[in-house]
Amino acid sequence: MDLYNDNERFIPLVSDYGFKATFGNESDTRFLRKALQVLINSPVTIEQVTFIQNEIKGVTRDSRSGIYDLFCKDERGNEFIVEMQLSEYPEFIQRMKFYSFYRLNTLIRKGDYEFDDLPKIYCIGILSISIFSEVTDYQNIAVLKNQNDELIDDQMTFITVELDKFKKSLFEIQSDLDKLIYTMKTIHEVSEPTQFPPFWNEEWLQLAIHELDKRALTPEQRLSYEMTISANALAVKNEKKKVQEAVEQKEIETIKTALSMGLTLEQSAKLAGVSVPVAESISQKIAANE
Repeated sequence: MDLYNDNERFIPLVSDYGFKATFGNESDTRFLRKALQVLINSPVTIEQVTFIQNEIKGVTRDSRSGIYDLFCKDERGNEFIVEMQLSEYPEFIQRMKFYSFYRLNTLIRKGDYEFDDLPKIYCIGILSISIFSEVTDYQNIAVLKNQNDELIDDQMTFITVELDKFKKSLFEIQSDLDKLIYTMKTIHEVSEPTQFPPFWNEEWLQLAIHELDKRALTPEQRLSYEMTISANALAVKNEKKKVQEAVEQKEIETIKTALSMGLTLEQSAKLAGVSVPVAESISQKIAANE
């Protein structure tokens, strides 16, 4: 998915800008409150949300592939950690545990190491790429249970939504969770409101879609959007450079090892997966540095 295609009218909700403009909209939390209620499968309406400053410094990734984090709590004291992951991340669940246990440890320290009256912590991970190969459901809710599937503790709840596993067509959409996921996956593919499915007229989704409409951006929002595009492009460029440098270093090491073992230049080139002229150029650089 091209997260910042200027030919598209609506900004992808799963982009850095889109996530912050919808889930992270501090001036109007109606979408966030409904989305949280939906993601945790709660019948109880969330009336108020307060944002919490991220106490874990320097962990948010760049907008190209990264994890966008959001910390908040509701009027009952329940705390929410929301993560968005676009690229492949097999260890994502370990990261979710790190966030949750770090927050739990912080709360316990603030209470002079008392364990009573701890708020519930919901750690929500939204992933573009599936990480659970043995699990078929696109939403999973995990709490601490025993071998008989009996609840031991639900003070911390881990929720994952794998967008890639969501295959429902428009006509199969029923639940609010389905509406949310469908919107996250398709809003950037729509060019005009006449193409909206009926449920996009629901207030909470209307609010989010309005924030993603490029034509409705204020000059300040447009500047923020353009700055995000610029940062995203730079991140992609830097990442490509790192990948290329890693590939080149591996080629150098492979050819150097192959030549030291007495292999011919042709054999070394084949082993490194490069042409003979490239292998010859690399061997010359190796010789010059020795």
